[in-house]
Amino acid sequence: MDLKIIKVGSLEENCYIISNDKTIVIDPGDEANKIISYLKDNNLDLDSILITHHHFDHVGALEDLLNYKKVKVYDISNLEEKNYNISGFNIEVIYTKGHTDDSVTYYFKDYNMMFVGDFIFEGSIGRTDLGGNTSDMINSLKKIKKYNKNINIYPGHGNSTTLKNEVDNNYYFKYFNI
Repeated sequence: MDLKIIKVGSLEENCYIISNDKTIVIDPGDEANKIISYLKDNNLDLDSILITHHHFDHVGALEDLLNYKKVKVYDISNLEEKNYNISGFNIEVIYTKGHTDDSVTYYFKDYNMMFVGDFIFEGSIGRTDLGGNTSDMINSLKKIKKYNKNINIYPGHGNSTTLKNEVDNNYYFKYFNI
């Protein structure tokens, strides 16, 4: 499995490209030309797109990618909280509302990776005043804390981290007494 992070847009959103035999793009936030060039330059055939939430900086290039290739787009509107096989990857879908009402985390169990959008950042969490709420955020933090602490977390902005690092050091886990 290959993982590529492409920082896109003025907010430097992390667009993730995951490939095995098939390729998934997670959160094509902006600069479709950069994403498409990477796919073409590496002979990757786009198979599906995962959206963690629908803020502009996470979906800004979605239409251009779909014009490049019509593929299935997955988000909270067509996914339940359960396990799926999407493009050959075993993925657990976890609703992690709080930053927004449509926030979803994708847990790639076989690779020990979670793609969390703007739910959790290294040392912080997503704002709850942009279409979400604090009560949902607290419930989502409690839910995610139950997972294996060695999971690598890939947020929508900034550096990757681990669940252990966030549970042990993230101010909000302590502030909300989680």
